[in-house]
Amino acid sequence: MIAMFACPARLALLLCVFLAACGDKPADYFPGYAEADYVRLAAPIAGTLVKLQVQRGDAAQAGAPAFVLEQENERAAREEATFRAERARAQLADLRKGKRPDEVAAVLAQLNQAASALRLSTSNFARQGQLVADKFIAPSAADEARAAVERDQARVNELQSQLRIARTGARSDEIAAAEQELKAAEAQLTQAEWKLEQKTQRIPVKASVNDVLFREGEFVQAGSPVISLLPPQNIKLRFFVPEPALATLKIGQALDVQCDGCKGPIPASISYVSSTPEYTAPLIYSKENRASLVFMIEARPAPEQAALLHPGQPVEVRIANARVEP
Repeated sequence: MIAMFACPARLALLLCVFLAACGDKPADYFPGYAEADYVRLAAPIAGTLVKLQVQRGDAAQAGAPAFVLEQENERAAREEATFRAERARAQLADLRKGKRPDEVAAVLAQLNQAASALRLSTSNFARQGQLVADKFIAPSAADEARAAVERDQARVNELQSQLRIARTGARSDEIAAAEQELKAAEAQLTQAEWKLEQKTQRIPVKASVNDVLFREGEFVQAGSPVISLLPPQNIKLRFFVPEPALATLKIGQALDVQCDGCKGPIPASISYVSSTPEYTAPLIYSKENRASLVFMIEARPAPEQAALLHPGQPVEVRIANARVEP
């Protein structure tokens, strides 16, 4: 979990001295300073900090371990969700399989017995019918034999239905309900795994570790930054221009930036032009400049040279031949 914050590096006294020494600079020269947007790394879940894997000043690579919060509760929740998902999966498989082989075999044996009884009663009914026709026995005997055939046939039909049910498993509605139970259990498992993963945070982008805000053993609230990172590409320049010069500046316009200790100009391009005027630059307090109407400008240095600048460092900004970067 990361959030962006601006560095309020003003250095008023240094820039006042710097500006006073540059009163004879050309019109395309503007004093300014470097600033940065910090990346503050936090976990969305509260916990005690048990492992801090970076220190202030470290150069951290993207994906490197940053810090770990205690995980006992999240591990237990994941195990519980895993067991629930396994149980739901087993119940669904059981409903789809139908009855066990021994139960199916028992129904099949009963069906064979009923079929044998039906054959016997059918043969007996045929003999009784012939004897009635020859007037050796009363017609009531044939009626009894017919009833026995119907009884045995009904029993065979009943066992055939039971055998089909035993082989096909549970009803479709029961299977559908079990499938939904499995989906719910798997969703709970996914949530538990996500919470456990959030207790271990990694460096999201290549950056230097600007500050460490918690120590091992301290309790960290959810969303509280633990580490402050400064990626080189998040370094920017801020300077102020008078209102007459505003019309000559455009987004993407190229700049040349110089600083103390820099071997040569650092290329940059304008990334933001304030739409709100200020009656005096926040770093200028002389009577000559107090009534000036100025606008804040922000620029981004070339990524490969941004690391040469430090937040709060005074710089000199010049318009580079009115070029506009694509």
